Amino acid sequence: MTIRQLLGLAAAALCAGLCGCGESVFSSADAASITPARELAEAKANPVAVSPIPGTEDASPYTQISFLGARGTRISGVTVVGSQSGNHSGKLRRYATGTGASFLLNRPLSPGEQVAVRALADFGAGTNARPVTSVFTVARPAVVSQSEFPKEAGEASAVQHYASAPALTPSTISITTPAQPGAAPGYLFTAPYQGLGTAGEMISEQDGDLVWFHPLPHGVSSTNFHAEEYEGRPVLTWWQGRILQVGFGQGEDVIYDDSYKQIATVRGGNGYRADLHEFRLTREGTAWIDEFDPIHYDTSSLGGVRDGILTDSVVQEIDVKTGLVMWEWHALGHISLRDSTMQVQRSSYPWDYVHINSIDPGSSGDLLLSSRNTCALYDVSLKTGAFNWQLGGPHSTFKLAAGARTWFQHDAEWQQGGLISAFDNGASPVEERQSRGVLLRIDYAHRTVALAQAFTNPTHALSAAAQGNTLSLPGGDWLMGYGNLPNFTEYGPSGAVLLDGTLGRGVQDFRTYLSGWSGHPSEPPAIAATPSGGAVTVGTSWNGATEVASWRLLSGPSPSSLTAFATVPKSGFEATATLTPPVSVGVQPLYVQSQALSAGGAVLGTSAALRVT
Repeated sequence: MTIRQLLGLAAAALCAGLCGCGESVFSSADAASITPARELAEAKANPVAVSPIPGTEDASPYTQISFLGARGTRISGVTVVGSQSGNHSGKLRRYATGTGASFLLNRPLSPGEQVAVRALADFGAGTNARPVTSVFTVARPAVVSQSEFPKEAGEASAVQHYASAPALTPSTISITTPAQPGAAPGYLFTAPYQGLGTAGEMISEQDGDLVWFHPLPHGVSSTNFHAEEYEGRPVLTWWQGRILQVGFGQGEDVIYDDSYKQIATVRGGNGYRADLHEFRLTREGTAWIDEFDPIHYDTSSLGGVRDGILTDSVVQEIDVKTGLVMWEWHALGHISLRDSTMQVQRSSYPWDYVHINSIDPGSSGDLLLSSRNTCALYDVSLKTGAFNWQLGGPHSTFKLAAGARTWFQHDAEWQQGGLISAFDNGASPVEERQSRGVLLRIDYAHRTVALAQAFTNPTHALSAAAQGNTLSLPGGDWLMGYGNLPNFTEYGPSGAVLLDGTLGRGVQDFRTYLSGWSGHPSEPPAIAATPSGGAVTVGTSWNGATEVASWRLLSGPSPSSLTAFATVPKSGFEATATLTPPVSVGVQPLYVQSQALSAGGAVLGTSAALRVT
């Protein structure tokens, strides 16, 4: 029986279910006739991209059915039939982008069953509605240990402290090579976790001085902290959640505005929780994220166990405004289990066979993915979910020239001129002397890949066992974040080191970024006062303010009777000054206050008046 016949039966089964007559006509025998070749042909024929993609082996029981097309696409007549659960009713919800809709089922699908989908896609302007189909299998979800990674040892001297902001205790940043002439301007964006400092998102000057820190609750970490644009405005984005010892994260992605207020949350769809590896906004108001999905899977043919647990990698495009899943792709069924460099588990411990760790949409309806555990990059068609090509791994489309192979790489991205950049870890297990940033050039005509350029630190070997990124900067510079080490280095176009530094001992930072930013905190400046030896040391700071040029410090016997006693140029996160001789505390009240000044002397913000005790 062909897929077309199955989908015809699905429509009939829906009608039968609504009329209350008969059992489902979709059976396991019907499902056995489905082949990957037929599913791929059906996906190519669809006028829109359907998710779960035809042939998906492990869709979520809580999946929505996504129909993604061009702007103006309208979906109607959706029927969904499960081989065990029967007919499914639901409701259509349109994407805010106007590019299609998702069908939300009123009840979940049954684990292990086959599901047939049929709908009509209308593109307006007098066009005829065209049929849309998909057939997929539902996963048997597995529960894994929720234990977090053990806390890495750190040192007290690698933690920052401020009298005016005692709640801010991030890792220090030590600069080993100060910014050289030609270094790209901007702030460093890191998200330190582990070590003794508080985990959170941190913006720093290139000399290591703190600009902004957002402390997270105990047990929560963050990754992928950087500046992006959302709806034409500058924003800060990051992932936050729990990092599990089994090798992935469970959390959510957030968007903050330039006043450091949260304006949006992006959560994993279809019953998944967002993973730590990727969060990327698009100009269309969508977000690319990833999830890790442990499922029950028979790995006995590979030397594993019949009821093993396999961790699949899932990629989703989310409509930020509605939270709907617009597109979804699973590694399982596209990347062979035999391609994994990770030994199959002979127990119930999850086998992370593929480990997708970066996503970058291309300009030709495609998606560039990096898989750590197959040491390969994949160019995926958004229409069918199939590979346009593979780079590296056992089934590389291209012959790799000397130096072009990567090991356990992270952060593959498209670059100008069709080049591809990646952070080549080369470690765990060790395959290279040190980690590299690489630029790869593909020759599609001759099916070869050459190493266009590589960046390695010339003064000390840096081998990152995990994490890391390679960031293109203005002027041809490159910033490399070394993940778990956690060093960072900026290289000029010729490979010369223009900036070099590291976070504190035991700290990790998934990716390091550098870019411009203008922050305008909604909270007022903070102030602290410490009397000692007949004087008062006054400290003040304004977490996240980027336009402060100097501080005016005031004192007096009441909040309404304050006069300036010092003006201090801004240098570092916290400005301090000594007030001597102070009014005798306890005999007559003493209040202090601070004013943040712009370069032109305008008052940007004023702290509360603090009574010295």
